[in-house]
Amino acid sequence: MKRRLIVVPIIRRGDGRYLLCRKPANRGVFAGQWGLPGGGVEDGETIEDALRREVREELQLDIDTMQPLHFKGEHLEKLYPDGRRETMYMVFLIYLCTVSGGDPVLNEELEAFAWAAPDELPSYDMSGTTLATLHETGVLSAGARDLSPHA
Repeated sequence: MKRRLIVVPIIRRGDGRYLLCRKPANRGVFAGQWGLPGGGVEDGETIEDALRREVREELQLDIDTMQPLHFKGEHLEKLYPDGRRETMYMVFLIYLCTVSGGDPVLNEELEAFAWAAPDELPSYDMSGTTLATLHETGVLSAGARDLSPHA
């Protein structure tokens, strides 16, 4: 079975809101659902370079700070725009990030974005994996940990 290393930024604004993005219904691991941006680490890339590239490609934003928070692995199915499906083992490397600039400009991999306060996050249609990640990193349990980003 194929394995894939995935970088996942949890992007927080200065006002404490977090960026959620919705995938189109015809693509991605969590097709049609709200979640976190991110993507695969390419051959020859460092994890940090992949994180910067993914944020730039998907959101047209530049990362100011990044702090590793958590990692986890899961077998998941990915849906491709041509209808093909592939199950793979994905290892998620989750970082707390801040970005420069305002709102993102989305590429074709995403169809909508929202800046949500922690208490608003559960109202979005997210996968169990995404919800678990937000709990595991302390985003959904206020005060559970200091999430101040470091450069």
